[in-house]
Amino acid sequence: MKIPGAQTVSIIQANDLVNQCLNIGLAVEYKKEIKQLEFSTEQQWMYRLFIPWNQTWSFEHGFKQMEDSHIGLVLIRAGQACTGYIHNGELMDHKVFRAYMVRKKQGKSQIKHLKTKGKSRAGSRIRLEESARFFEDINERLSFYGRNHPIDYWGISCGKTLWPYFFASETAPPFSSKNDNLIQLPYHIDQASFQELKQLNSSIHQFQLLVSERGQKLYEEFSESENETPDDNW
Repeated sequence: MKIPGAQTVSIIQANDLVNQCLNIGLAVEYKKEIKQLEFSTEQQWMYRLFIPWNQTWSFEHGFKQMEDSHIGLVLIRAGQACTGYIHNGELMDHKVFRAYMVRKKQGKSQIKHLKTKGKSRAGSRIRLEESARFFEDINERLSFYGRNHPIDYWGISCGKTLWPYFFASETAPPFSSKNDNLIQLPYHIDQASFQELKQLNSSIHQFQLLVSERGQKLYEEFSESENETPDDNW
C-alpha cells in the first residue's frame, strides 16, 4: 500500500535526499502533524517525504527511531470498519466491525439516504440503529486502546459523510478531530478490512517520497551523482 504517486525509499536514501536538499539551499519544513518533511523553493514544493510513524526528525539529530512507539488506527467505511493497536511496529490487536447500514438496491448508506428521504420505514429505523451501534462499538474499542496504552499517534481513514457521525457518537472517540496526534491517513482504503490494516501497518513504517514535476529533474541528478560512487545506495 502506497501513498498515491509516491515511491518507497530507504532511510539511507532519505538521509541523502535531506543532505542534498539542504546543501543546495532548499527550504525544509517538518510537518509533525502529518509526519512529513517538505522541501521547497520560494515558488513551490519539490519533495514531500513521509516519515515512518516510529521515527522522529530534527535539524540537530536527523532521523531518530522512537524507543517505544504506540499507534492506534481506525478505518471506516459504510457498513464495515477495522481498528488496530500497533506496538513497536507489531500489530498487537485488531477488531473488525460490521453493520447493516447499506441499502441493498441503491447501494448507499442509510445516512446518505436520509439527505433526500425520510426515516419512517422499519428498514430505515433498523439501519439507523445499526449505524449508531456501529460507531459506539468502534469508539469503545479505540477508548480501550487509549486507556491501556500511551498512544503516540492515532491514524484515521473515514469518508467525509461518516466523519461527523463518528465524532458525534454517544460513545465518543478518545481524541478530537483537532488533536495534534491525529493523522488522516493519506492512503486509499477500499473496504476497511483486516487485510488493509495489515498492509497499512507496513506502509506507515516506511519512508515514502512524492516528487513534483519540477523536482523530478533534480531528483534524477541526485541519483546520477550517487550512481557514480562505488557505494551508492540509490
